[in-house]
Amino acid sequence: MTSTKIAEETPFEIAVPDADIELLKKKLELARFPDELEGADWSYGAPLADIKRLVSHWKDGFDWRKHEAKINELPMFTRDIDVDAFGTLNIHYVHQQSDVKNAIPLLFVHGWPGHFLEVEKMLPMLTAASPDHPSFHVVAPSLPGYGFSEGAHKPGFKAPQYAELFNKLMVALGYNEYVYQGGDWGGILGKAIVPTLGPKHIKAWHTNMPIMNPPTLLRNPLLFLQMLLTPFNKTIREGFEYTQRFVNLGSGYSKMHMTKPQTIGYSLADSPVGLLAWIYEKLVAWTDEYPWTDDEVLRWISIYYFSRAGPAASVRIYYEMSEGGTATLGLGHLSPATVPTGVSYFPGELIRLPKSWAALMGKTVYVGEHDKGGHFAAFEVPEVLAGDMFKMYGKGGGAFGVVPGKSGYD
Repeated sequence: MTSTKIAEETPFEIAVPDADIELLKKKLELARFPDELEGADWSYGAPLADIKRLVSHWKDGFDWRKHEAKINELPMFTRDIDVDAFGTLNIHYVHQQSDVKNAIPLLFVHGWPGHFLEVEKMLPMLTAASPDHPSFHVVAPSLPGYGFSEGAHKPGFKAPQYAELFNKLMVALGYNEYVYQGGDWGGILGKAIVPTLGPKHIKAWHTNMPIMNPPTLLRNPLLFLQMLLTPFNKTIREGFEYTQRFVNLGSGYSKMHMTKPQTIGYSLADSPVGLLAWIYEKLVAWTDEYPWTDDEVLRWISIYYFSRAGPAASVRIYYEMSEGGTATLGLGHLSPATVPTGVSYFPGELIRLPKSWAALMGKTVYVGEHDKGGHFAAFEVPEVLAGDMFKMYGKGGGAFGVVPGKSGYD
């Protein structure tokens, strides 16, 4: 990787060494594939024909240098951030500023198996100047151990450390007050850190993966009694069944990540085919019939393969946040957010809970429901997710003017 030092912030460009690309091609050339049962299709996992086709293209047709150059058009930087008890971590991030002087600072946080490029399609939409919707200054960091961010070097990097890291990054960029958006781990971390950083720093937040614990008699008596006394309608029943199918048939990866991340890490680090299959299955299964091209898939996977800390580092967040598989992904009984909260529902999301439970997220001021889109909404339907942000923070929206002096309009 190459960079030019300027004060505390370092402009960043990806520059994968030729030797690393050659090693990848050699590994792909020597790949040994498993057999496959007749008619198995997707029921047993990623189909053999798909993986063979992608491996062949990765080896002989995919032009990483072309994609690398395109990614380098993004305004990327790195910055050293001190995290209490963990020392200094060099963090990579995209920082796209709007031309609108009073644009709203937005922290966009990805999850697994995503990365900073999830925000790419939304950047021109969110930063555009318009009299019809607000504009944002967008900061999209690579989580520690993802993409080109340095990973933690010792155990125990949990929600308080993410909160410290995110806030120090935003404050260093001049954003003492900002809003937050996240899906997947970005959403889970948001539930954990927004109550601690808001309202002093995080003034409002939005997630496209609204998950929460069921209402209880002590914490949510009215909603709890309503749940007991009112029969679930067909939509809610189907949502629970959909969620249970994911838990039973689609969540095995998380058990491995939560309990033995080092073990699966050897396969992810050493075998590009193993890494491809591990993530490709999720890209297809978790999107709402998104028409992936082979180049899109391989560009996505290559970010993991060429990542600074190696792809194994990315899965350790599951262990840390679930305390080695003994807790529910760090959710527990978290305090609801006291700042304005927005949620968006997409039909291809992994978990479908009753929309009435959105109130459990905290001070809910915006709920968006859509008929298209899945787990990677920012990448699949960027205009839809951006539209929700415009409605939530725009004139008449529940979070309009939440950041003092930052309405987002000219």
